[in-house]
Amino acid sequence: MLQTDSSARALIVSPVSGLRGQVRIPGDKSISHRALMLGSLAEGETTIQGLLLGEDPRSTAACFRAMGAEISELNTDWVRIQGIGLGQLQEPMDVLNAGNSGTTMRLMLGILAGHAGRFFAVTGDGSLRSRPMRRVVDPLRLMGAQIWGRAGGNLAPLAVQGGSLKGIHYHSPVASAQVKSCLLLAGLLAEGTTQVTEPALSRDHSERMLRAFGAEIKADPEEKTVAVVGGSRLRGQAVTVPGDISSAAFWLVAGSILPESELLLENVGLNPTRTGVLEVLREMGADIQIENAREIAGEPLGNLRVRSAPLRGCTIAGDRIPTLIDEIPVLAVAAAFAEGVTVIRDAAELRVKESDRLAAMAQELGRLGARVREHPDGLEIQGGIPLQGAEVDSHEDHRIAMSLMVAALGAQGSTTLAGADCARISYPDFIPTLQRVTGSLG
Repeated sequence: MLQTDSSARALIVSPVSGLRGQVRIPGDKSISHRALMLGSLAEGETTIQGLLLGEDPRSTAACFRAMGAEISELNTDWVRIQGIGLGQLQEPMDVLNAGNSGTTMRLMLGILAGHAGRFFAVTGDGSLRSRPMRRVVDPLRLMGAQIWGRAGGNLAPLAVQGGSLKGIHYHSPVASAQVKSCLLLAGLLAEGTTQVTEPALSRDHSERMLRAFGAEIKADPEEKTVAVVGGSRLRGQAVTVPGDISSAAFWLVAGSILPESELLLENVGLNPTRTGVLEVLREMGADIQIENAREIAGEPLGNLRVRSAPLRGCTIAGDRIPTLIDEIPVLAVAAAFAEGVTVIRDAAELRVKESDRLAAMAQELGRLGARVREHPDGLEIQGGIPLQGAEVDSHEDHRIAMSLMVAALGAQGSTTLAGADCARISYPDFIPTLQRVTGSLG
């Protein structure tokens, strides 16, 4: 049962016996961002079907409209973009605002850096202005970029003076699709070849889409290296955005932990660099089946059917982490309902997301009665302890908000979640869908 308390921006969640029905998963956020960006940089028309209508992609669209790309009104059916060509973005009349979107800011910095003779200023909301940007600013400076900002260029607002870039071979200290994508996009406008080597393979949506748009991409998975040759021409494409597996993860966990549940999740992206959450949940004992597997525009997808099942603890660490980094908050919820201990390691990256997600999940699950020990790079969760309804907070982080809603459905008694509406950042219809599959009319 769900009830809204508009005066307090809160959602009251009562326990339910199970979830049943079909869920159409919203478009993948990572792919939506990249389609809007590459469509704006390409020559000719790009069409996008299934775009995520969350606030983050809207921020990307607004930024590129401000720089001259013609982008139609955003909707899930069709978005049309008339690109203006690589290197042809116009100097905007105002500061570019990335909102809450780290993907928008970090990837866009790579694009802006190579636009010679043009000046750009970039900012975001309070959360984004506190998130580290040096991880992309430093390698961009090695390529010749001129970027200034607070804390030596680590914090927005940032200023970019476009100039001539030279390709480099960058060994990233972290496995980050945002770092890799930023440098590949900068490499499109750089002289020579730009290579990025990671300690583990991060999601590869940028490489797939760049190749589809006509860029010369070379990948060596064994060496964990990808390269782009500067000077490519991008041409508009028809893009179909699959459902976001990060959004599907909330339903996979909810369907697993709540008795008498069965959900069919439609058109979920199954890119192998993103399916770590499936592997972990199956290792924990989840009953998840893939149906109607297929491939569209280079991206694999299928339907996922999940039924309730007893879960057991496991270890989540190492090379798995980049394949499920965004799903760790809801996997922590699964761990709280599983028998035994779950250990999450090598996930310090979660401390610099929209919130400190390790601290937030430890604190809020603790308020619900879970036994959670916080470590510098992860969590240790003793599962099988019944959760009790309580007052919890989203920390204005969309993934924390949705994870806590899932936890509250399986708790004893009602839970009041403050700041629940931030879920719309990546999943605008999450709360209405939750009301439908729980049978709630609140």
